[in-house]
Amino acid sequence: MKKTLWILLGIVAIILLWGIRTYNGFVKTEEKMTQAWSQVENVYQRRLDLIPNLVSVVKAYSDYENKTLVEVVERRTMQAAAVKVNPEAMTQEQLLGFENTQQLLDDAVSDVIVSIENYPDLKAVENYQTFLAQYEGCENRILVERRRYNEMVQDYNKSVRSFPSNLIAGWFGFEEHPYFN
Repeated sequence: MKKTLWILLGIVAIILLWGIRTYNGFVKTEEKMTQAWSQVENVYQRRLDLIPNLVSVVKAYSDYENKTLVEVVERRTMQAAAVKVNPEAMTQEQLLGFENTQQLLDDAVSDVIVSIENYPDLKAVENYQTFLAQYEGCENRILVERRRYNEMVQDYNKSVRSFPSNLIAGWFGFEEHPYFN
């Protein structure tokens, strides 16, 4: 009888320790995912900070600037800066809205860059070239951080959906998170 009780207590202890370990794993992975999302927002913010520099370069060095394009970029920059996503309660729709807003901003910046490149005298301007290099680097950082975020989401979602850890996930409300498309 004593031996059976010790075996039963041992099994319960193993299951309890496994449950604690699994729960803590979810918490750690979720924190890594939240940190990765913060980094995505960080690189997007860096891009938003670069946009006024582009507008300044256009205004300072171009007699041919297209006022409408500059205003569109400024408006879209303000619109993009206003979009906030809570990584703890993120839905696919919120992420899609964030992506769409960022794409509108990217399209506006591309339009301005194309219009500027039509004026060869601006190509020699060192500030403009520096800006383009920084902007390209910023876009590369965005791609890297989005990829890292998606990798974190993939790891988290796999653990939330895998048996038997999905039992712990369900009990404690850990749910799948959306990917950045």
